[in-house]
Amino acid sequence: MATSKDYLNYILEQLSEIEGITHRSMMGEYIIYLNGRIAAYLCDNRLLIKPTPTAMEMMKGASLEPPYEGAKEMLLCENTEDREFLKALFEGIYEELPEPKKRKK
Repeated sequence: MATSKDYLNYILEQLSEIEGITHRSMMGEYIIYLNGRIAAYLCDNRLLIKPTPTAMEMMKGASLEPPYEGAKEMLLCENTEDREFLKALFEGIYEELPEPKKRKK
């Protein structure tokens, strides 16, 4: 099951107060970027957050789930209605997110 455009729009609206949020489509799912760094995936209408130390601390008890078969597990964010929490979460994990890989020319 692919992520619906409605769910994508809902999540983007919830993240609208955060500077630097962009997204890219990936085989019916979406990657959420924060200032060019991968912060989350939208897969099967689920918001999955990179499991950084800050995310693990802020989301104690969240289940770890792979975005797709064979992928590394990520934290399932079920608290998508709380904009302030999402803003604090994304701002908190930013420095822990890996830099984008340089593309070969």
